[in-house]
Amino acid sequence: MTDMTDAPANPILKKLPLIAIIIVAVLGAYFLRDYLTFEALAENREALIGFRDNNYFLTVLIFIAAYVVIVAFSLPGATIATLTGGFLFATFPGALFNLIAATIGATAIFLAARWGFGESLGKKLENSDGAVKKIKDGIDENQWSMLFLIRLVPAVPFFLANLIPSFLEVPLHRFVISTFIGIIPGSVVYTSVGAGLGEVFASGETPNLGIIFEPQIIFPIIGLCVLAALPIAINALRGKKGL
Repeated sequence: MTDMTDAPANPILKKLPLIAIIIVAVLGAYFLRDYLTFEALAENREALIGFRDNNYFLTVLIFIAAYVVIVAFSLPGATIATLTGGFLFATFPGALFNLIAATIGATAIFLAARWGFGESLGKKLENSDGAVKKIKDGIDENQWSMLFLIRLVPAVPFFLANLIPSFLEVPLHRFVISTFIGIIPGSVVYTSVGAGLGEVFASGETPNLGIIFEPQIIFPIIGLCVLAALPIAINALRGKKGL
C-alpha cells in the first residue's frame, strides 16, 4: 500500500528542486537585473570595503553564500560576483573563494537536474538504438575529456555546462572535480580583473570583460582544450582502426 500511494507523488517531488530553480531564475532575472550590476558594485564599493575590513571572515562567508545562490539559481550577475571576489579579496584568495562558490552552486543545479530528469533520460539514452546510442557510448568513453572541454570552452554557457552532464549519468565526483579544475582559467582571469577595479573606479571607466578573448589569454585556453580533446581523438582513431 505504501508503494502505491507514494509512486504517483515521486515524479513530481523529484522535479520540484529544478522547477524551483527555474522559477527563482525567472523572477531573479526580472527583479535583480538592476542590483547585480557593475554600476551597483561601483556605487557600493566603499561600504563593501568598510564591511570587509571590520568583518573579514563574515564577509567571506556571506560572499560565498551569495555567489552559491547566484549560480545555483542561475541569477544574473555571476560575472559581477566573480569581479567582486577579486575586488574584495584580491586575485588570491579571491579566485579560491570564487571557485569554491561556483562549484557548489553548479553542483546544486547538477543534482537538481539529475534527480528530476537526468536519471530517467539517462536510462532512455542507454536503452536506445542507432546513432543516439553510439553518441551516448562515445561520451561515456570520454567523460573526463568532455567534462573539461565544456568547462574550458568560453562559448559554452555555464548553465548548460551544469545541465548536460546531469543528463548523461556523469558520476558526482567527476562533475565536481572537472568543474573546479575546468573553471580555474576563466575564474583566475576575471578575479584578477576584479582585483584591479580600484583603479577602474577611480578613472570612471568600465572593466574589460572581453579580456578572456585576447590572444595572451585565449591561446593558452585553446591549448588546454586541445589537450582535453586529445583522448577523444585517440579513441576515435582506435575505433576506426578496429573497423
